[in-house]
Amino acid sequence: MFRFFENLVNPYVDYPETDSPPNRLWPFLWDYSQPFKRLFLITAIMSVVVAAMEVWLIHYMGRLVDLLSGATPAEVLAAHGLELVAVAVFILIVRPVLQGLDVALLNNGILVNFGTLIRWRAHRHVLRQSVGWFENDFAGRLANRIMQAPPAAGDAVFQVFDAITFSIAYLIGAAVLLWEADIRLVLPLLVWLAFYGVLVRWTMKRVGPASKASSDARSMTTGRVVDSYTNIHSVKLFAHHDSEIAYAKDAIEHTRRTFANEMRIFTMMDVMLTALNGFLVVAVVGWSVWLWVQGSASVGVVAAATALTLRLNAMTGWIMWAVSTFFRSLGVVAEGMETIAQPIDLVDTPDATPLALTRGGVRMDGLSHHYGRGSGGLRDVTLTIKPGEKVGLIGRSGAGKSTLVKLLLRFYDPEGGRILIDGQDITKVTQDSLRLNIGMVQQDSSLLHRSVRDNILYGRPDATEEEMIEAAKRAEAHDFILDLADPQGRIGYDAHVGERGVKLSGGQRQRVSLARVILKDAPILVLDEATSALDSEVEAMIQTTLYGVMEGKTVIAIAHRLSTIAHMDRIVVLDDGTVAEIGTHDDLLAKGGLYAGFWARQSGGFIGTEEAAQ
Repeated sequence: MFRFFENLVNPYVDYPETDSPPNRLWPFLWDYSQPFKRLFLITAIMSVVVAAMEVWLIHYMGRLVDLLSGATPAEVLAAHGLELVAVAVFILIVRPVLQGLDVALLNNGILVNFGTLIRWRAHRHVLRQSVGWFENDFAGRLANRIMQAPPAAGDAVFQVFDAITFSIAYLIGAAVLLWEADIRLVLPLLVWLAFYGVLVRWTMKRVGPASKASSDARSMTTGRVVDSYTNIHSVKLFAHHDSEIAYAKDAIEHTRRTFANEMRIFTMMDVMLTALNGFLVVAVVGWSVWLWVQGSASVGVVAAATALTLRLNAMTGWIMWAVSTFFRSLGVVAEGMETIAQPIDLVDTPDATPLALTRGGVRMDGLSHHYGRGSGGLRDVTLTIKPGEKVGLIGRSGAGKSTLVKLLLRFYDPEGGRILIDGQDITKVTQDSLRLNIGMVQQDSSLLHRSVRDNILYGRPDATEEEMIEAAKRAEAHDFILDLADPQGRIGYDAHVGERGVKLSGGQRQRVSLARVILKDAPILVLDEATSALDSEVEAMIQTTLYGVMEGKTVIAIAHRLSTIAHMDRIVVLDDGTVAEIGTHDDLLAKGGLYAGFWARQSGGFIGTEEAAQ
């Protein structure tokens, strides 16, 4: 039975993906609610039916009091016995069925799937953002918003149907019931309702912004805490335990203050609501008793009015809390939208086509990029790399080497100039096809917190087990992988490597990364200090493998250790964002410029990158 309701909406249904989702709250929620429109309507109808049923039960209680007070038991049973049995059957069977249907639609049909749909689509949207976008925020805060906003949206929907729709229908039913009993009984209800509306408006005007501020503070706290955990090695290495505690405490205290401000609103609301409900009970019940004293109302009317007002008295706190929760949840969603509703800042052009890589030639034409700062990065770099050519890239820190690689991978779009691969502007081809044709081994080889097998197969998921193992062997990784074991008892290629691969040594991580790139077998290869984390013995073995991997590929190798690029076809020296020198190792030594100065100063084959060459 549960599966029927859970399958009423598929949260993973196809949808028109957009680069710029709605950035206002109600259009945002409306867009995500499209698959639920019919289910929302049915649930709203059932909520009204349940509310009407509850009001009718109170009405019938008044009728029952009148029946019992106006005749003997025998006369009541003779005249109304069948009616009483029918009401009992309704209460025992029909009412639970209708109530169960209403709850199942809401709990199992909507709540299970609505938050899932938002989280799924939000995660898909965020993953499409550029690398630069992720570099500008805490990963913890981004994840917190992805996790926090969907259940908040689900809570908002829940309150709409469980409380708001129900309470509106209940209040209308209560007014009708009192109207039928005596029109004068409606007056105190309307007065109360007017003041209640003022209180609701006062609360809602404050609780939304307060909730958003509180949610934002929680996200900031999560971001700081996760940042400390992610960089725990640095925290321990520099003995910054106390400073990290203080750093987190500032955020935790800010969260406490924002939450305290939010709770003040609810406390004031509760006090005012208690006074307002006292007026409702005294006014409606007192007036109904006065009407009974005057002979204008029956005992049943007094009983129904009393039951109704006591029910409303109990409900109003729940309704106010539900309405407050509704707007509070909207505040959390609004805070989450700061992440999940941001437009994609780097997209494929509408007419983008897959990269048709035929030879692997790369040309950088007047390339400039300063990360929006006006300085740093690259300045008017023009460089042609022939198909199959191996080019070494060197320069001091900040010379622009990493920027050039990021632009080649289109992690950023250049602020000036362009990059062509086989004559195709990379901003005019699809990003996935571009990156599928480029293999890269980075200096900081972070791995996924998954098995070694999953990490290597990330290079080519459809590879066979034999191909994966062969890639690991070529990367000199197979032997140590067989000896791996994790705390859960998984061994070898099934062992998990920890977050960012922290359970492996730097050299082991680098070799797994090399295996991944070897398995990918992309025609363009980028090596960013690919052997920097390896000891000399392993590096010597890996170098032989790398030379084999480079065969037939276009290669760009960034290095501080000049011995690793001395045999490249050409060496490009970057300085202050421009191409300062270019030529073979022997040509550049003979020229006596920057490269010759680096070579003269190197210690163990490393560039003195922080020193200026004379």
